[in-house]
Parts: sequence; C-alpha cells; structure tokens
Amino acid sequence: MVNISIATTTAKIPREHIYPRRRRQGRAAVLASYIYGADAWVRVRLAEASPSQSAAAAASSSTRAAAATPAAMERRAHAMLFPFPCPGHINPTLKLADLLHARGVHVTFVNTEHNHERLRRERRRGFRFEAVPDGLADEDRVAPDRTVRLYLSLRRSCGPPLAELARRLVPPVTCVVLSGLVSFALSAAEEVGVPAFVLWGTSACGFVGTLRLRELRQRGYTPLNDESYLTNGYLDTPIDWIAGMPTLRLGDISSFVRTLDPQCFALRVEEDEANSCARARGVILNTFEDLEHDVLAALRDEFPRVYTIGPLAAAAAGALSLWEEDSECVAWLDAQADGSVLYVSFGSLAVLSLEQVAELAWGLAASDRPFLWAVRPGLVAGDRGADALPEGFLAATGGRCFIAEWCAQEQVLRHRAVGGFLTHSGWNSTAESIWAGVPMVCWPGFADQYINCRYACEEWGIGLRLDEALRREQVAAHVEELMAGGTDRAREMRRCAAKWKAAAWKATAPGGSSCESLDRLVDDLRLWEEDAELATATPLIR
Repeated sequence: MVNISIATTTAKIPREHIYPRRRRQGRAAVLASYIYGADAWVRVRLAEASPSQSAAAAASSSTRAAAATPAAMERRAHAMLFPFPCPGHINPTLKLADLLHARGVHVTFVNTEHNHERLRRERRRGFRFEAVPDGLADEDRVAPDRTVRLYLSLRRSCGPPLAELARRLVPPVTCVVLSGLVSFALSAAEEVGVPAFVLWGTSACGFVGTLRLRELRQRGYTPLNDESYLTNGYLDTPIDWIAGMPTLRLGDISSFVRTLDPQCFALRVEEDEANSCARARGVILNTFEDLEHDVLAALRDEFPRVYTIGPLAAAAAGALSLWEEDSECVAWLDAQADGSVLYVSFGSLAVLSLEQVAELAWGLAASDRPFLWAVRPGLVAGDRGADALPEGFLAATGGRCFIAEWCAQEQVLRHRAVGGFLTHSGWNSTAESIWAGVPMVCWPGFADQYINCRYACEEWGIGLRLDEALRREQVAAHVEELMAGGTDRAREMRRCAAKWKAAAWKATAPGGSSCESLDRLVDDLRLWEEDAELATATPLIR
C-alpha cells in the first residue's frame, strides 16, 4: 500500500520532477522527495507500509490530530521575512517565503505599510502578511532620489517597529530573514534574541564583488582621480587577486568603482551592507552550484553557511508587480513564430535619458525583428514612460512591436515565441533568463549589473555586450546576430543557453544541489528553533 500526503500543492507535478530518495525505517521503506513543482515546492512523502502498519496509522490519526494543540504549533519554526521595499528585493524574498511555507515553516512576510496596500492580492498565498511604517513623507516618494531617501528613512525609523512586531507574533518568531539593504533588521533580530539570515539579492560573483569594494578603496583603485579615468582605459585595469574569480576588469566589478567622490554615499552603503552579512547566521543566494562553483567555494571560506537555492524562477508562484501587468502582450506573443521575438526590459529601477531611449529605439527599428518592450512609468528621465519614445518610432515599427507598461516577465521569457532578451543584467532578470534558456544582449548600468554581464558574456557564453555609450548601429547589429543565429558565436550562445537551462532544472529537481541546499536551510531553521526551546526550558547549572 502506498500512502501519499501532500503538504502544499497548487499545480500538476511533472512526472520527471519526482525523484525520491529512499531510506530504511524498520520494515517500511520511506521515500521522500521535495518537488520544485510548477507553482510551488511540494513535499510528497510515499510510504510503503504493511497493512497492519497502515491500520495502526489510521487508528492513531485522530490522536495525532488532537495532539496538534496551540502549544505544539508554537514549537513550529517561524520565519519572519523582511525585504527592502522594491520589486527586485520583494520578489525573491516572497518566493523564498513560498518555499519555506510549503516545507512546513510558519511564515510571516513583512511589507512596509505603503506597499502593504498596493500588494493586497499577494495575501492569498497562504501565510501571514504584516506591515511596518517606512517613515517616508509623501513628497519624498516622488523625488528623483527617492530610493536613497527610502533607505535612510528605513534606517531611522523601521528597526524598533520591526523588533516589536517580532515580539508580539504568535507563534513566537524563531528567526528573521532579511534582504540586502536592510541590515538594521540584524539588530532587530539580535534584540529579540533570534538568529538572522540574509537573502542577498545578487549572484555569488556579485556578492563577492561587493564584499571587495572596501579593499579596492583601501588599495587605491577607487575613487577615480578625475573624469578622464572613465574613458582613458583605467577601468580596464586587471584585478587578479579576488579569490574564486577570474581576472576581471576593474570596471566590471561594480558601477560604484566609477565614483570620483572619496565620501561616495552609494559606495559606502554597498560596502557596509555586504560586510554586515558576517553578523548573520547564514547567507542565502539565488544561484546554483554548477553555475558559480569556484566563487562559491571561495565564499564559503568567509561564510561557512551559504545556501544556494536558485534559480528562484523555478518556484513558479507568480512574481508580484507594483504596476499593472499587460496581459494582452501574451496574446500578441501567441501570434508570433517560435523564437522570433526579442523581449526588452530594464527592470524596476533603471532610468534612461532621452538620448539613450532614442538610440535604443532606432536600433530596434533598424533590426527588422519583432520585439516586445516593457516601457514602465519612470523608465525615462523626468518620470516619463512610453510618451518619451521618439516621434515616428511606432509608425516605423508598426506590426512587429508591442509596447507594454509592464509584463509578467517570467511568463514572457518562458514563452515559445521569445528567442532573445535585451536586458540591464540585473540578477533577477539574468537568473530568470538562464532558467528559461534565453540568450541575452546585455547593457549594464548599475551596481552588480556589470559583473553579471561579464559572467554572462565571457564565463557562461550566453550574452552579447553593448558598449556603455549606447549606439543604434550596435544595438541593431547585436540584435540581428542574436536573433538570426547565423554566426558561430550566436550558435554557441544558444548551445550554452540550453546547457545552463538544463543545469538549472537539474539543480532545482529533487536531489539537485538547490533542492538539497533548501533542505539544509529548513533543517537548520528547525535545529536552531529546537536549540532555542531547550535553552529556555533547561535551567543553568551553577
């Protein structure tokens, strides 16, 4: 007889995703597997039991149900998750919350009050949502430097409410999981007396590059002496001393090395936030072992507990959006030929100048390839969107373009019609493209995007890089090479994209490295919860 118990399931499970691991328990052979299903991690437990064992289990079911008292529930591991309040941090944290919840961990997801109302529909996910104030004035929310103002406001005002929330939640919070840029939550966890884990939102190479910013500054590589260093070849200076990484160009490590200001606020914030991870019990990364093996090995010399649980795109519970997603773009894709469409998006934070938008637009027009372009409100300087597209552009591309304010990106990248991705090389976008097996044209502009681009183009072989000074001729040439697929380089990119897609799927399948790493994370959460319970229950012997 086979008993099947499903902890959480919202979709059909592909048969090839069920690879149980067998272990013996007395006379019963127990098969347990953790499924990265179409919509959630799902735990499926198959027990081969004798009829007498099955009868005994049935007879005791009511006893077990009665034992599920409030006191028993309070002993359940309870993770409080708090991301920096922007989509690039919220989405991976929300997906981690889904995975932990499906594994039996009690989850409370904490938004800022501002986002809590905007994301009302996300509260259907099956776990608890709470909110804390961000302290930001309304006029600051529309300022050009609103992200900086939000960061400073959170640091000033959010720590005490977060700690107070952790104290009053039931069952008691047993750990805090925070994203990058909210290191003050480490102090809140310490104040409450529970361990903290950081879900750092970049690749492993991006995290290591950020960790090394302080040493680059101390060695004199940055800040730059003057503006000529941006164009005189200095950014090509080789950096060959970062453990686990190949020789890199200085300019590929981070955008922040380009500063001329010895007191650069952004550089110091990145340094401090990355190095604060040493205070956490562990670091969680949205990557997988085969993709970044060398840098992960070096990182573990510094951080013994590194959990690689990506690509989180495999946890296909939909990503949230602070903008309304255009569902009509999927219908438009349905009418296109397989692999014929270039998807264009620069994420949730990038701001382009009018000149850059013009070069990009006319490059796409010159490529003669169909494209879907997400032009969100605020993409163009002056808080503008599609209204800033150059005059005549839509007429020149009519019939082969679709302009959307925002798209369900994971769904778009997995669509059979999409054959390429013109991206800013943000890590969420890069990881989603790897998961979907879609090669990229890369135009980085901020933070870790440069090192993601470097690895995508030169280490993983799945990208073509545009120059920093955007030129329509190069845009058209790179798009044509990628989409036509006629060159040796383009064919190799597609081969590599398929290889890394297969590796990503293997990592997230039962028995894969990311599946096993999530196992370890959940086990560790429960272990520390049990240790805390013992510590409070056992008197000190003096």
